[in-house]
This record gives sequence, C-alpha cells and structure tokens, in this order.
Amino acid sequence: MGILSQLKSELSLKHLKQDLPASLAVFLVALPLCLGIAHASGAPPVAGLITGIVAGIVVGLLSQSALSVSGPAAGLTAIVAAAAMELKSFEALLVAVFLAGLMQIAFGYFKMGAIAAYIPNAVIKGMLAAIGIILILKQVPHLMGYDAEDEGLTGFQAHGAEEAAGAASHGIGNTFTLLWDSVQNFTPHILAIGLISIAVILIWDRTLGKKIKVMPSSLIAVVVGTLLAVAYGFYSETLTLAGSHLVQVPQFSSLSSFLEQNTTPNWATLFNPRVYMIALTIALVASIETLLSIEAIDKMDLNKRLATPGNRELMAQGVGNTISGLVGGIPMTSVIIRSSVNMVAGAMTKLSAIFHGMWLLIAVAFAAPLLNLIPLSALAAVLIVIGYKLASPKLIKSMYKNGWDQFIPYIVTILAIVLTDLLIGVLVGIAVAAAFIIYSHYKSDVIEIQKIGDVKKLIFAENLTFLNKGRILDTLDSFGEGDKVILDTTHTKYIDHDVMDVIEEFKNSCESRQIMWTVENKPEGKEPINLQHAERFDTIVNIDKISKKTVPL
Repeated sequence: MGILSQLKSELSLKHLKQDLPASLAVFLVALPLCLGIAHASGAPPVAGLITGIVAGIVVGLLSQSALSVSGPAAGLTAIVAAAAMELKSFEALLVAVFLAGLMQIAFGYFKMGAIAAYIPNAVIKGMLAAIGIILILKQVPHLMGYDAEDEGLTGFQAHGAEEAAGAASHGIGNTFTLLWDSVQNFTPHILAIGLISIAVILIWDRTLGKKIKVMPSSLIAVVVGTLLAVAYGFYSETLTLAGSHLVQVPQFSSLSSFLEQNTTPNWATLFNPRVYMIALTIALVASIETLLSIEAIDKMDLNKRLATPGNRELMAQGVGNTISGLVGGIPMTSVIIRSSVNMVAGAMTKLSAIFHGMWLLIAVAFAAPLLNLIPLSALAAVLIVIGYKLASPKLIKSMYKNGWDQFIPYIVTILAIVLTDLLIGVLVGIAVAAAFIIYSHYKSDVIEIQKIGDVKKLIFAENLTFLNKGRILDTLDSFGEGDKVILDTTHTKYIDHDVMDVIEEFKNSCESRQIMWTVENKPEGKEPINLQHAERFDTIVNIDKISKKTVPL
C-alpha cells in the first residue's frame, strides 16, 4: 500500500500545465534522436522509437526521478554496432537487451547503485569521447549520401544474416574503408543536405536557440533537411532520394499489424556465449551512464528535491530494457540531453517523461509516412554534432591540463575503445588509471622521517593501505647495519594486513641486519590509538630515553 500511495503522489496532476508543454518539448528532441541513434546502431529506425516509448512510459512510471528522461542513448551505439558484427541478427541482440535488463534489476536488488563512483573520471570521459569519435566515423558516409553499410550494420538493417554474408562477400570493408569509399562515391546533393543541417544546428544554437530553448536545433535541422529532400523531388526526378537514403519506419494499421511486422527475440541464441557477454557490456555501460546522468540531473534540479535513489533507478531501467528487448527495441539509459530539456521546459514531475513516451507512441501509430520522408543525411548531421560535443578539442585540452595521470588514461581509453570494443577499452582504461593511482600512493608521504640524534624516527600516516606497501617496503629496506629506528604508529588509525606483514618482516630481519629498533604507539598515560594492532608491538613510555635505550630484536 505504501508503494501505491507513493506512486499516486508522484503522478499528481496538479502540475499538469507545466508537465504537458514540457513533454512536447522533450518529444521534439527525442523523435530525431530515437531515429538517429537506432540508425547509428544499425538497428531498424522503428526500434529506436519503440525504445523511446518504453523508456518514457515504463521507466517514467517506475523511476523516482522527477526530471530524468530515458531513451536510446548515443553511449550505447558502439555496443549495438559491435553486436551487429558479431551476431549478424537483430533478433539475437533483442535477447541480449532482455538479459541486460535482468542484470540491471539484479544490480539494483543487490544495492550496486554506487558502481559509477568507482569508475575513474578520466575513463568515463574517455569512453564518451570514444563514442563520439565512433559516431562521427560511422555517420560521415551517410552524411555524404553513401549508405552502404559495413558487414555488421548490414546484418541488422537487412534483417537477416544472409544479406550480411552477401555484403561481406562483395568486399564491404571496415569503417575506414567505408570512409574512403564514401569520399570516392559521395552524392553532392545529399551531402548538401547534411552540411546545411549541420549549419542549421550550429547557427540555431548560437542565436535563437539561446532564447527559444524548448525548440531543439536537432528537430529544426531534420525539418530543414526533409524539406530540402522533398524540394529535390519537385525540382528534378533525378535528384529524388531513393528509399535507401531515407528513414524507413514500417506503417502499422493496428496492434495486430504491429505484432505481425515487429521483430521479436530469437530465444535459440540463449545458448550463444557471446550474447551473454554483450548483455553484460550493455548492462554495465547503461547502468554507469544512467547513474551519472541522474546525478547530474539531481544537481541541476532547481527545486533541490531529494537525490534519486540509484538502486531504484537501476531496477526501473532494468524493467525498461527487459520490455524493450521483448517488443523489438534497443537498449536505453537515462539521457542527460533530454532530461536537461525537460528541466528547462519547466517540468515539475515525472508525468512529463511519461507523456513524452505517449507522444512517441502516437507518432509511430499515425505519422510513419511523414517520418519516412526524413533523409538519413540529416540524421547523420545531428549525430555528428553530438559526436563532436562528446569528443570536442576543448575537452581534450582540459584533460591535458589536468595532468598526465588524467590525460593518459583518457587517451588510452579512447584508443582502446576505437580499436577494439567498448568493454575491453573501458577495462584497459581502468587498468591504466589504476596504475597511476598505485604510483601516486607509492609517491605519497605516508612516512615522515625525523632524526633524533643518531636515531631515525619513522612517523606513519593515519591510514596505511596495501597501496602504500611499496613505499613502506622501500623505506624499511633502506636501513642497514648500525641503524637505530623508531616505528611511530601513534597517529595511525588503520593499518592494512599487507603493511603489517611488511613491518613484521622488517622486525624479524633486524637481528641479522644488525638494526636496533623499537615501536612507539602509546603516548604516555594514554591507551593505544590503534587498538587493533597494539598488542603486536613493543611500547615505550619515555621518548627522551630512546637514544640511550633501544630494543634490539
């Protein structure tokens, strides 16, 4: 009953006059992005719309965020495109999306909502920049009117492995080969649509877009590009864009028609191990992107409401992805672009996100003929601008200024993702970032050495973890015959077992190395600060007598 009453309060209609207009603004942003991201992923355009519908209605209902809007995200295009190359079957991808949703539900159930906090910031920014670069590389051929796909994307867009194999046998190469082919075979009047669409986005964002924030530049660019494509047809039949250069959304006359035409999962692929690896990659990346998005959205919330519970959000996203996989959609996340538009448009409750899903449903049901007039070149323009923002030179420059410990993991992550795949790239980036973290701990001042006559006093820091083991080991190894050493742990509150072992080994080796030592960890008249390990050390009570009295092992 508590859950129902909470849901009822979250769905209050008292802010309908703010939420309804905001939902229309979000819908106008989401429509071209749903189509464009689906196309960039190599999925049927309708799959992006289905994802937007499920994300808006289902995740909107289950999420506790008042402003977050979910849908297909640019951050997942690289994963879906890579899945296309491996699986050569959209039906198999749907199984992976379904499994990814179940994994996200498990993440939320087992309280893993803090997972994003443990990913280095440089790796996350590198991941987003790599996705931006991949978006640009994949969309340039479409911008130029060369709509031949590489092997993986052809498999999804032709809806069959046979067509993919045929494409491969005709020598359709990798991304860079496709880029070169597009340069040699571009269509001038289609390229003009793409370039004009990019110009519209840049000019609108720098002029009227600053005042009319509810009218997104991406939608205006798509409208302008579509009008140009239609005008071409009126001007000359030879300039008319063929169906392969346009969005192709199937038309559904009824629910039964939708069920007949829509793609459903191929459950036989449950026995394919690669499906599970792709599902895990989708679940991890979608979860991280969602958690980062809702954190940013919560910070932007002008009403300063309570932070969105991460675990509940993961479960909401998980339910959304399971349903999306079942009904023919691609993966979804919480999306910062749509969410920020939602906030700027004046949304007050999550009804805005739910309504935006309903508007998308209406578009699929009644506006397919209009959607099929949109040229792929215009959508490519929208995605190229998004890609540029993710991998802007300004961001690269700022990462460089942050120091090598930030810049190198950032660059390595980008290169690893572009040259391999997203999961491997992120793992490589985390490994490089971890190496810098270990090195910084090694160089950190966890030991202060003071000289008291001929005695060297080692004052240990407050916390000693296994990351400090190397520095402490090198310091203790530097002592030799005749040295007199005090190990001062007075201020130490925590000593990792690895560090304890290093200290114990030092003490045990002192006799053979002819080193005299003692330990100080109890100021006179007081209990030891480090009670956990106090019994393992000898204790002195008068520091002035140290130079006269040492305790050899």
